[in-house]
Amino acid sequence: MDKLVIEGGKPLYGEVSISGAKNAALPLLAATMLCPGQHILRNVPDLRDTRTIIKLLESFGSECRRIARGVWQIELTDITNFEAAYDLVKTMRASVLVLGPLLARFGVARVSLPGGCAIGARPIDFHLQALQKMGAELILREGYVEAKCHGRLSGADICFDIPSVTGTENILMAAALARGVTVIKNAAREPEIGNLIDMLRAMGADIKGRGTDILSVNGVAELQPADTKIIPDRIETGTYLIAVGAAGGEIIIKDCNPAHLPALLEKMRAAGLVIEEGKNTLKVCGSRPLNSIDIKTMPYPGFPTDLQAQVMALMTLTDGLSVINETIFENRFMHVAELRRMGANIKVDGRSAIVKGCGGLTGARVMATDLRASASLVVAGLAARGVTEISRIYHLERGYDNLAGKLTALGAVIRQVKE
Repeated sequence: MDKLVIEGGKPLYGEVSISGAKNAALPLLAATMLCPGQHILRNVPDLRDTRTIIKLLESFGSECRRIARGVWQIELTDITNFEAAYDLVKTMRASVLVLGPLLARFGVARVSLPGGCAIGARPIDFHLQALQKMGAELILREGYVEAKCHGRLSGADICFDIPSVTGTENILMAAALARGVTVIKNAAREPEIGNLIDMLRAMGADIKGRGTDILSVNGVAELQPADTKIIPDRIETGTYLIAVGAAGGEIIIKDCNPAHLPALLEKMRAAGLVIEEGKNTLKVCGSRPLNSIDIKTMPYPGFPTDLQAQVMALMTLTDGLSVINETIFENRFMHVAELRRMGANIKVDGRSAIVKGCGGLTGARVMATDLRASASLVVAGLAARGVTEISRIYHLERGYDNLAGKLTALGAVIRQVKE
């Protein structure tokens, strides 16, 4: 098992390119199951999670071939297995995304209840209730969802109690081949969903309402393969932006989409960062003093829950008081204990964290507990006095493509070594 060793206090300078979005790549990879023929996916990030879902597709009989860096050719002509086994999907909650495509095209699926980071329950009830409305017969047995339908799924009116990203994506894929019209109300509006809709439209799907919370899908009898590019990862973009705020310096973030981060950019400017936006670039200058800010995580276009931990690390460096409210997941403050080991003054009260800025952190041995908590410890380590050692960094590898290498190129002193 590897760990990261970071010598803090080194400002960041230079340019960094953003990889494809993990949270877009996973549903787009799953969508290749909806029809035969050779799909081309571009800008696929090299992550533990993308490698896992590619192995899952291969277990179903897909031929998956990397034809260039970040470019995959995927074809599922005939299925040899209908089960997403626990051993394959236990580390990744997004595995449930194969349920919709399997049911839509083949009428049967057996999918292990998902695993992943321990940041909250994230139940898949939304997915299952919606698929039942579309005519699927579902049984939960021995940790698996066993599903089947007779003929094609049928269009239905779906209304989510709260916006669900993977729920919206799963039903979009299922509805693309259903009979009749499916309407998804209170749909999630994340850019990654727009990326999926663009792919499905290129495959011949009839979808209206892109970018809104009401999506209408008029099912078609068949689809054809598509050539699709995955959007830049807005969470990776935000992490580097916050990192330069913590470490100081000036960087240019390339191959990103600033329009996907409206809430973060507003808050980081309020915190004192100087940010210049281009069409596909961000120039970020970090300096002291930092201003304390309050944030409240919300569904898109609100502040992303996936950047909450990184901002908390940044707020420890101020001289003020910050209140961070987490409304999406009930257990997403697992990084607090580790930040405290580095000198942070943070009090947790339910779903709120009160951060009293200490002006600086001290390097320590800490442990990553989930993907974004890992990133917050990297941000803290870059700013801290002395050396920080972060263990269990396999969490980071689920969502960041070559994080240590990219930071090193910016001037950070960071090494990945064996524990």
